[in-house]
Amino acid sequence: MEAVPPVADRLETVRARIEAAALRADRDPLDVRLVAVSKGMTADRVDEAIAAGVEDIGENRIQEAADKQREVRNAVRWHLIGHLQTNKAARAATLFDYVHSVDSKRVADALSAHRPAGRDPIGVLLEVELTGLPSRYGVVESDVEGVVQQLVNVPAIHVMGLMTIAPYSADPEDARASFTRLRHIRDHMEHVTGWALPELSMGMSNDFEVAIEEGATMVRIGRAIFGERVA
Repeated sequence: MEAVPPVADRLETVRARIEAAALRADRDPLDVRLVAVSKGMTADRVDEAIAAGVEDIGENRIQEAADKQREVRNAVRWHLIGHLQTNKAARAATLFDYVHSVDSKRVADALSAHRPAGRDPIGVLLEVELTGLPSRYGVVESDVEGVVQQLVNVPAIHVMGLMTIAPYSADPEDARASFTRLRHIRDHMEHVTGWALPELSMGMSNDFEVAIEEGATMVRIGRAIFGERVA
């Protein structure tokens, strides 16, 4: 059986791909933040990634993140990228630095109410659903402006931008339309609200290069760094 490359080697390859994609789009590679998604990985694997230079860890599940945070030995910024229910927002407000999956003012209010005093405002991104698939979460395009207007004045949170998940395809080019659309929505929101929304969280292991070419500032990469999940 062929040996699986260590995390450091995989990370070096991913960073090279990020740089190449950014340069193709005439962008500074340093403007793209790599969020290493550790769903199903052990705390030791997270520490391995941090030792190799990762500064941002993404988790889908609140309980899994809580368990890892007790075990991970190194400082890192924590991102919630999975769906957030209102009744779990209290824990999320204490565990995470960023939440990519806010999809209502109700969720934002819950994060705000439970953000510990003395902590920086929690960075949030509004999840936008562009696929039309019934199983997907997020705000539909026609509602984005109204929800952004609701969120920008919620205390203890900082609305930083938008997030989307493209429809899965074996061909990364199939995701390009969704990424282009999200960028156009963001640009329109900045124009009509006057609120800076610098972050676009889009792109995963199978399509992050296309996302970067279309303006992604955060890419959420798991498998390409850690290999296949163990849970």
